[in-house]
Amino acid sequence: MVPTGNSRIYRKHFIPLESNPSVFTELIDRLGIDLAFADIYSLDEPDLLAMVPRPALGLVLVFPTPSQYEQIKAAEEAKSAEYAGHGEEEDVVWFKQTIHNACGLYGILHCVSNGQARRSIRPNSIMSNLLEMCVPLSPKRRALALEDDKALEDAYAVAARQGDSTAPENPEDEVDFHYIAFVKSDKTGHLFQLDGDRTGPIDLGPILAEDDDLLSDGAIEVIRRFIRVEGGENPNFSLMALGPAQEDE
Repeated sequence: MVPTGNSRIYRKHFIPLESNPSVFTELIDRLGIDLAFADIYSLDEPDLLAMVPRPALGLVLVFPTPSQYEQIKAAEEAKSAEYAGHGEEEDVVWFKQTIHNACGLYGILHCVSNGQARRSIRPNSIMSNLLEMCVPLSPKRRALALEDDKALEDAYAVAARQGDSTAPENPEDEVDFHYIAFVKSDKTGHLFQLDGDRTGPIDLGPILAEDDDLLSDGAIEVIRRFIRVEGGENPNFSLMALGPAQEDE
């Protein structure tokens, strides 16, 4: 990926992933993770929130990106140093996004690579091999290694053709939504916002108690605040939680 002003030139393009927990769950199963995604229909209705399997080990938020989004993000990023963390000493595992239209994949990878979710990765799976290869690398080398992972690309390609909406034929087409993840660090217990389009992980601090998951009050308030700031009155946000797989009834 080569930045040019406010735009980027990518060497690899993926078909966007539908915001659908079944599609996300199919993909992580192919990657070798014994967990599942579930829709969160409301952060304010206790009965709807109670439908989400707990503990919630990660959140993926999908939100619309208006025309001014890139300019606002660039201004914020100009104040941040480029992240250089790598190795097992990292508070969280973060991947720089260098594949166009693959922000759903990066949201998934951020969720399953961190916190308790990482313990549900099957040995010798696509995901375990990816982490073994990528964790020791610098962010730039890690991003290139992810780009070149053929097994990951093949698993993604199958999942991207699933879902209820028609996948775009041209993976280079621009989309007007973006995926980010929220995770809890196993190292510090801090809540992190992980977005491959940023310069690095965003440490939101010690918001969560030791036994809190990602649907505890502190994390929910962070999501509410993010939606207010980014979306205002725009209703086109959706949220999924990563948690235990439920047995079919």
